Amino acid sequence: MTSDQTDTSGSARKKSCSESAADKVDSSISGLFYRLGLFCNGRPKTTIGIALAVSILCAMGMAKLNTENRPDKLWVPQNTEAEVEQKQFLSYFPANSRFQSVIASSIDESSKNVLTKSQLVNMMKLHESVETDVSEYEGTKYTFTDLCTVAGGSCSTYEPTNPICNCLVISILKMWNYDLATLEADEDFMSTLNNYGTKEDLDGVLGNAVFDSNGKVISAEAISLAYFLADRSVVENGSQTDPINEAWEETVFLANVEAAKTKYTNIDLSYLSSRSFDDEFGGEIGGDLIYVQISYIVAFVFLGATMGNKLCGRGSRWTMAFSALMLVALSTVAGFGIASLGGLLYGPVHSVLPFVLLGIGVDDAFVIANAFDREREGVPRDTEDDESMVKRGARALARSGASITVTSLTDLVAFAISSSSALPALGSFCAFASINIFFLWALSATFFTATMLLDEKRQRANRRDMLCCFTRKAIKDEEDTGSKEGIISKYFRNYHAPAILSKPGKAICIAVFAGLFAFGVYGTTQLPVEDSSRNFIPSDSYINSYASAADEYFPSSGTSLHITFENGRDIYNNRESLAALDNRVKGLSKEPPYIAEPDSDSTYQNVMTGMKIFLSTYGTGAIGNMTLGDDSWPATYDDFVQALGLYANIRGPGARYAQDVAMSSDASDLNAFRVKLEYVRLTKLRRGDVIDDADRQIKAMDATRDMVGSWTDLPEAFPYSEKFITVEGFKIINTELYRNVGLAIMAVGLIVLITVANIVTALLITVNVAFCIVEILGFMYALGLVIDSVSVINLVLAVGLSVDYSAHIGHCFMVKGGNSRDHRATEALADIGASVLNGALSTFLAVAVLLFSTSYVFKTLSTQFALTVGLGVVHGLVLLPVLLSLVGPHPFSSAEEPKEVEPEATKVIDKTEHAESFGADALQNDEDGEDVEEEEA
Repeated sequence: MTSDQTDTSGSARKKSCSESAADKVDSSISGLFYRLGLFCNGRPKTTIGIALAVSILCAMGMAKLNTENRPDKLWVPQNTEAEVEQKQFLSYFPANSRFQSVIASSIDESSKNVLTKSQLVNMMKLHESVETDVSEYEGTKYTFTDLCTVAGGSCSTYEPTNPICNCLVISILKMWNYDLATLEADEDFMSTLNNYGTKEDLDGVLGNAVFDSNGKVISAEAISLAYFLADRSVVENGSQTDPINEAWEETVFLANVEAAKTKYTNIDLSYLSSRSFDDEFGGEIGGDLIYVQISYIVAFVFLGATMGNKLCGRGSRWTMAFSALMLVALSTVAGFGIASLGGLLYGPVHSVLPFVLLGIGVDDAFVIANAFDREREGVPRDTEDDESMVKRGARALARSGASITVTSLTDLVAFAISSSSALPALGSFCAFASINIFFLWALSATFFTATMLLDEKRQRANRRDMLCCFTRKAIKDEEDTGSKEGIISKYFRNYHAPAILSKPGKAICIAVFAGLFAFGVYGTTQLPVEDSSRNFIPSDSYINSYASAADEYFPSSGTSLHITFENGRDIYNNRESLAALDNRVKGLSKEPPYIAEPDSDSTYQNVMTGMKIFLSTYGTGAIGNMTLGDDSWPATYDDFVQALGLYANIRGPGARYAQDVAMSSDASDLNAFRVKLEYVRLTKLRRGDVIDDADRQIKAMDATRDMVGSWTDLPEAFPYSEKFITVEGFKIINTELYRNVGLAIMAVGLIVLITVANIVTALLITVNVAFCIVEILGFMYALGLVIDSVSVINLVLAVGLSVDYSAHIGHCFMVKGGNSRDHRATEALADIGASVLNGALSTFLAVAVLLFSTSYVFKTLSTQFALTVGLGVVHGLVLLPVLLSLVGPHPFSSAEEPKEVEPEATKVIDKTEHAESFGADALQNDEDGEDVEEEEA
């Protein structure tokens, strides 16, 4: 390689060190792929056999596929403060309940009051069917009282023979001991109802209740009824199941509520079960997987219609369309197998990965097919012998190898960076994707290239497409003077390039893309992190109806919060302060930590407060008859523990607190107790939809921890809420999004620099990708999407996909010779533009199928995929050529000569001579003695 480079004017120009280095990198990569091409095309059947064997061998690792569907193992950040709090809390108070709830409201718009005798009777009848109906699992029959969470206080008057009184049920119906006859015989049911408790207690079970001047309830718009089942869940193969309870929920609770909706026409029932989310979300994902299958069919049709120069007959490539799908399928199973052997978890969101791989793999297939065609320009198929065809395939892989390497490597690294995410589902998904993309690249360069060679032989032999055993009638194809530019390539050369590369065109393009970028910056700054858990629920699901009813009738009812105090002796020494804890959490509902006022049993439950009131009123006669001190508490710690154990007992006067005390195994020591509080409902209205307010939830969690940490005068304590795990995820997602996307873009720039081997081109491609990502974020804001666990995955994917469209153009620009940037940009568009556009269109058409899905996961995926494809291809085919025409660097020394300076007589060239630029040493070795396997299609 000389240090001088001759431009089109014939003058010599001294090359810079960076240009010399770029030439060496380019020749090394081209030479490597040329040698690989000689092997794969010289031994196509052997190559295909090896590819199939390796893929199948790797796929066997799927026998160790580690499936996981527990949300806390998928979307919960690991090793966080919330996880520590959860483990600590569950060590004292193991999870023991599954929740079922019904909200009854009036259908009659003229009278929304549900506190009528007939409505209460209907609710009681519903309760009786829920209580007494039987479910069956593995031959054993169960009723609610067999499965319920054991607790006291569920009946107004405790009846030892009435099993419902030993079950945790929360409803106004307790005032009649859940007995229909008692309710029907009550002539003054409103007086009975008002004995339920305080105004705040009634607000907890009645929606939008109205009270008179004496504080007596006179009407309400809704009644709630909640049942609790004792948890019996087990973990099997990464899935948490509770088959006994789930059977009861389906055949008794849900069945009876759904029947009641039809039976009682004057009342509207909204309901929720612990199994509801799995039923609705799982069914939604499973039902919409058909769209992924349809997308593969769409991709096959488009590939077959565009990869060849004819739909049918000689020149068609339906076999290669099938080969491209086989490439994706083999890469998928091989990658899944290796990932499984590595112990990576497989969650529900991984089901969309084959679709992602389809979009990436199809692009590589188009680039390789285009290179095969470009290398046949001016060479009729009938004039090629096997050796010439093998060398054409080698040159084609040398021509396309660098392009598919830079795109695959950038995709792989973009995902690899995010595989370190603190969210296990995101990290595992990205690790799976990285492994699969490696197989896509390897099989594209080997398996697909080998099948292309066989298909070229098929066409030369005039055999039928997809039915290669049958030969067409031998008709001399007089028009076959070599591969010609297709319609799309002619469009880029004759219309597209002249339009955008003219002076007015460049100015307009720069202005339009500057506006797009400004819009993207604005949208990015406005894009929120939100709790999108409601979006996972199908729009027509009964879960949405329940959520709407809860928002409307119980707006102050929010997420439960528990504050756990440890060390029994410290608790005893601070008994007075702990009994008066409500004074410390008053007035916090309007600002962080947003704790609801502690003025009812539903918003404040403290066993120390209850026990103090009981001891002051009744003494210890019913709980051990201990001696009381001057402060009306047991005089010693041991007496206190004994009295507390008898008081907060399922059969004791403080039965409602039975679940709030953690004793030692022999009940001689108090380990901890918990105080139940509640947050106000932290939701907000966004674009007409009620969603959880992630910002306020984060503030509530942080402020709660600060508040508890400031209680240095009380025993050691910690807060816990089931929601904290999710809220920790909100904090991490926002940080990880910008960090991972930023690192991915930086990695893309470095990889492009190494593979394209030119600083200016690499910088332009990287800036192009960065602009594209910013604009995707802007359009996400405009379309109402938010930053959540699903969109983060797709944004990482967007970095990899958007670079594909720009990198192909950038690399092709570098291998086009000449001194005119405008001409080189035009040639690059005419050469690779059709492949880029076809790859983008095939991906978009497959995505378009998923736009009809009702699943949040698929809708978000398809929307962001469409944005990525649309903006990526526009940046790659419009903005980048304009930028290259303005500041593009000089070409590689091995670049093709500009076509307009070529003599007419050299248009049909000796391709063997041209191969010197793709690894002359490798070609010489082949000519000196390397055997080329003779194989027929």
